[in-house]
Amino acid sequence: MRLLFLLLCALPLAAEIGFVSQNSGVAASLRGLAAVSDQVAWASGTGGTVLLTTDGATWQRRPVPGADALDFRDIEAFNARRAVVLAAGEGEKSRLYRTLDGGATWELLRTNPDPKGFWDAIAFWNEQRGVLMGDPVDGRFVIETTEDGGKTWQRRTTPPALPGEGGFAASGTCLVVRGKREIWFATGAARVFRSLDGGQSWTVSEAPLRQKEASAGIFSLALGPGSTAIAVGGDYRKPQQATQTAAFSRDQGATWTAAAGSGGYRSGAAFFNRSTVVAVGTSGADLSTDGGKTWRPVNAENYNAVQRGWAVGPKGRIARVTLR
Repeated sequence: MRLLFLLLCALPLAAEIGFVSQNSGVAASLRGLAAVSDQVAWASGTGGTVLLTTDGATWQRRPVPGADALDFRDIEAFNARRAVVLAAGEGEKSRLYRTLDGGATWELLRTNPDPKGFWDAIAFWNEQRGVLMGDPVDGRFVIETTEDGGKTWQRRTTPPALPGEGGFAASGTCLVVRGKREIWFATGAARVFRSLDGGQSWTVSEAPLRQKEASAGIFSLALGPGSTAIAVGGDYRKPQQATQTAAFSRDQGATWTAAAGSGGYRSGAAFFNRSTVVAVGTSGADLSTDGGKTWRPVNAENYNAVQRGWAVGPKGRIARVTLR
């Protein structure tokens, strides 16, 4: 009986998920999302929009001076007072800002010095150590690391990019980190780059997602327990096209297998527990209870990004995501 009990506990439980709308007070397209706790989360988007909740329900604007024309595609937060937000765009439109006082004031950390550059995402291991990803410049992806909270950055050398290959600044999750030095990023060619040593060396694999068009590829990565990883994407111009939109790996991204049941193009994915994953996109949301192997549709609304607890999307859409 004890063995049976342990086996049953190891099986993924049937999960029900709910999306409860919250009032953001803005009409911006929201793509950046950083869930710190059940009560604290940050969101960001077009028009230089940054939002903060400290009670898990009500949202307040945290304006960034001089950023009204910027598109904040990613935000990383450490608590209710400290966060870094990334503006994506060509050349100097790519910028990094930091707040240390809950968004009351902001410091411009950096402006992209390369007119050919385009920053896609940021990720942090902790408040001091982080990674920045940008589209290829001179044939290689821009990967830079910081050890001082974003004040200074060191360029890392990546393998050559393919012709026309780039990343997608869709949800801030084409770049993810884990452990102390592990970096993963994904591209429009459905390739996954992985470094175990902070960007000094890299391995590259390819996932079975759509990647023949400039609008297609991997848009989001999610890292699960052990050796599990998930990639979601597709073609954002064909959001209802449900084939080749999700894949999973059980060997640390060395090889990938196509997943079944995805409802279409997905731009963000997140683990809610060891086996339960939520993916969102313009045509709705999907739920997996087996670590990304199979999916089922659970919502038909348009969302751009998801993290454990929330999802955000166009026209200021924010929802509290509950799992039971």
